[in-house]
Amino acid sequence: MLSALKSALLVMTAGVAVACLIAGPALALPTPPAGYMWIQDPDTGEYNLVLIARLPGEKETEEKGKDPQSIKKPMCQFNGAAQACTSSLGNWSNSHQCYMRREAPQPPFSDPRWQGHTDGSLWACIREQGYDEGRHLVTEWVWLPGEPDTVVIDPLTLAYRAIAAMNLEPPVVKTAPGADQIGLVNMPVWMWVTKSENTFGPITREASVPGLSVTATAQVKAINWSMGDGDTVRCDGAGTPYDQSMGIKDSPDCGHRYAKTSQKFQNCKYPVTATAQWAITWQSTLGDTGQISTTQEATTQLRIGEAVPVLVDPDGGSSAAPR
Repeated sequence: MLSALKSALLVMTAGVAVACLIAGPALALPTPPAGYMWIQDPDTGEYNLVLIARLPGEKETEEKGKDPQSIKKPMCQFNGAAQACTSSLGNWSNSHQCYMRREAPQPPFSDPRWQGHTDGSLWACIREQGYDEGRHLVTEWVWLPGEPDTVVIDPLTLAYRAIAAMNLEPPVVKTAPGADQIGLVNMPVWMWVTKSENTFGPITREASVPGLSVTATAQVKAINWSMGDGDTVRCDGAGTPYDQSMGIKDSPDCGHRYAKTSQKFQNCKYPVTATAQWAITWQSTLGDTGQISTTQEATTQLRIGEAVPVLVDPDGGSSAAPR
């Protein structure tokens, strides 16, 4: 773009190098819905969405004079500590203090684990014991006449676990003029983002527990550009990358023109923020479906100056800007 401007005899002061600043964590978990919380495994670093739910058979009651939102609900817990309600081991039982998983297929009644019973079913009660390198799984076999008192995972919880596995990242922003160049008042600015699975989508991940799986797909539906001068530009796609062959013209789908210079701003640069709006759809193997929205942000800076016309002496004399 700058080379095209030179042909118009517009002379600017030398540009100042500007680093493109990308903000935001490498892993940004979506805000959980009411009644949920994230718990991180200190060893694996994996995040699990803990479902806060009523225990089977327990009714939620409102205390007189208290806001219903402030009433605490029991959650999955191990020795009083918050515990993921589900994992690859099964669903958590607060009464048994372990993950319960129905043995499949069920062994013959001659198996001693039946303890003489010929009805109900056998369940594996699995818990982790020990510390650090001595940690190991311990399994006990439990006969139950019916279902255990597990806090069964719901599809929405698995949907959020699938989203967490996507590791969504901030958009990779690009502009013309770039962050290390100088743009001009009333001249076109092009904006776009580089597409990748984690920064733009589409990206699909799955989360499962015994008997239930949820598949979630995320895609950026729009980028909102806050240009730093009070204007916001909504771009429904990634935008079109600029090439010098395009000359001096507006972006076909994601552009802006500044009416004033950036000299009054810090470092004489406009702060620009690009906010990616993710649209996420999910579907479970039981037929449940839903939609979830989340955002990711990245920032950069643009320096905008004024063009100064230069009078050129055709006889080879010195040039000067008009007064």
